[in-house]
Amino acid sequence: MPVVPRRWTALCALSVALLAGCTATQQPQQPQQPHVEQRGPAGVVPAGLERYYSQKLTWEPCDGYAVSAEQRAAFQRRTVECARLTVPLDYANPAARDITLGLLRRPASEPGGRIGSLVLNPGGPGASGMAAAAGMVGQVRDNDLGRRFDLVGFDPRGIGASQPEIRCLTDAERDELRLDTDLDYSPAGVAKTEAEEKDYAAKCAERTGADVLANIGTREVAKDLDVMRSALGDEKLTYLGYSYGTRIGTVYAETFPGNVRAMVLDGAVDPDQSPNDELIAQGAGFQKAFDAFSRWCAPRFDCALGGDPSRAAQVFQRLVRPLAEKPVPVRDGRKLSYGDAVTAVIQTLYAETLWESLNTGLNQLSKGSGETLISLADSYNGRGTDGRYSNINDAFSAVRCVDDARTTDREVRADVERRYRQAAPFLDDGSPVIGYLDACAFWPAPVTAQQHRAALPGLPQLLVVSTTGDPATPYEAGVKLARVLRARLLTQDATRHTGFLSGNACLDSAGIAYLVDLRAPAEGARCSG
Repeated sequence: MPVVPRRWTALCALSVALLAGCTATQQPQQPQQPHVEQRGPAGVVPAGLERYYSQKLTWEPCDGYAVSAEQRAAFQRRTVECARLTVPLDYANPAARDITLGLLRRPASEPGGRIGSLVLNPGGPGASGMAAAAGMVGQVRDNDLGRRFDLVGFDPRGIGASQPEIRCLTDAERDELRLDTDLDYSPAGVAKTEAEEKDYAAKCAERTGADVLANIGTREVAKDLDVMRSALGDEKLTYLGYSYGTRIGTVYAETFPGNVRAMVLDGAVDPDQSPNDELIAQGAGFQKAFDAFSRWCAPRFDCALGGDPSRAAQVFQRLVRPLAEKPVPVRDGRKLSYGDAVTAVIQTLYAETLWESLNTGLNQLSKGSGETLISLADSYNGRGTDGRYSNINDAFSAVRCVDDARTTDREVRADVERRYRQAAPFLDDGSPVIGYLDACAFWPAPVTAQQHRAALPGLPQLLVVSTTGDPATPYEAGVKLARVLRARLLTQDATRHTGFLSGNACLDSAGIAYLVDLRAPAEGARCSG
């Protein structure tokens, strides 16, 4: 059955290991000494939550917060420090149980001109904001963001260093799942697939806790963000959200409109599009990016998909389809599956800077090697060099299943699959269209997302950044979000997912001027490249 991508994640957080510009590697340095700080309560404090809004934070070296070898290297820099924020698991019953969120901070380099904290989320859902902030130190160090803001990245509840963590599968089970091709399309085969989906949901409840799963959605993350705002000492929130992080920002703006100072929302998720329509729009976005890659590749003598872009999808499927029945052996006794190959392609379509890797990987596959593609798929799936997985995929499922309306009708599922293949023919593997139910249909916690509200009184001027060739969160979603929030829209003409603070001088200067001086770019502003 075809792999259908859904995750929205800012490029730097997604590809830290692959993009040299995202995370600057440094040698270990002597850690800072722990220090306790109380800046809250600040601003409005909801009744009954005073102890959370006024809590002290103990800032300390970040070594104990890293959950992977890659994070341990990134967290070594002496300019960052970490803390744990305490929040209630259930805001309707805050006395029942506390949980903690991991925070990473790079303090403002000019404290005398400090405006406050710039809180960052890179998307997912499931990506680590701590890792994203550590990787963004170089991008803010020499501009007014680094001079005048504390850069703060947080791991949302259940993710990364936050505890308890969402965990559904072991590392071995995740490896095994990636090799499961589900090639039996008979009623018995579909029943087996649905049984596996049901088993996955049950393992999530058993290993994470049903009470945690019931309180893991964006509604709760937005409330956590307000506790964080106060504990950091900010009367109003200054926020940078990428990809799914724009949904967090939107829900926060709906819930606490009077507590917003400024927001940059880059790579927008449409606030009121149905999950199925959103999925199909994303398929069309990836097809657009695949077509752009094919045109880039075609003039090259070594183009793995040949010199005719109109035939690239067929060439691609001829190359990868055999993996469904016969995965290619790679290092350490592992194998590259069809799903891994497609995942690797999705990974590289997030930005033109990864197209060279895609062409290399496809050329290797044509010669019977899957080394580059397995590395790309590992990066997307959160598998570290030590063979351990982050919980990004489990967290993605857990949040999606409580945020999105569920499809429990197999005919509707089949129709969505059919429409998706039409939108993204390069991902059509030619298998029968089967409407099997996914894990969300069996999820042991209810949908908790709040209905979007079109009227948002009291919001200041926000800034939405949308990219014309964004495959994961298509441009039209940003246009829609800007209209709903009455925000200023800044358009980037490029083929990539998100762009602010990625080296585009036009985009970066406009966003920095807005965050520092609250000066939004002109109506209709555009940046190229």
